[in-house]
Amino acid sequence: MSGQRHEQSVGEQSPGGPAGIDPRPHVVSDGDPGIGSYVEGRRCSECRYPTFHPAIRCAVCGGSMEPDRYGPAGTVFSATVVRIAIPGRVPPYGLAYVDLDDGPRILGHVTESESALQPGDRVQLVGATEAGDPLVRLLGMGAAG
Repeated sequence: MSGQRHEQSVGEQSPGGPAGIDPRPHVVSDGDPGIGSYVEGRRCSECRYPTFHPAIRCAVCGGSMEPDRYGPAGTVFSATVVRIAIPGRVPPYGLAYVDLDDGPRILGHVTESESALQPGDRVQLVGATEAGDPLVRLLGMGAAG
């Protein structure tokens, strides 16, 4: 796909997901690899709760939601390396829950997968996999910042 991400609207059927809903964050890029990518989402106008889900009302306080975007940097909450083959994935591949700066927690695939990232590691959102999953890289491994 050479740098382009398959765009999928919220109403489209997602492989393996509930009918009509793609549970993954929508990753967008400004086109500058030095800046990184962002997750499009929504933030409560009252309590400021962030989410990447297409919510109309806040799950915390019921307030109205407004568009926002999160990233590109974040902090690893938890991570692992998957070494078991499953259809569509070639092991080993790393996964990490990442708390985006001033944003929600997302599950991302890790660019370097030989060893798991550690909680507290700083990462940058660098795009999406061909399947549309967020892709993160450890800061300091060829990333700006």
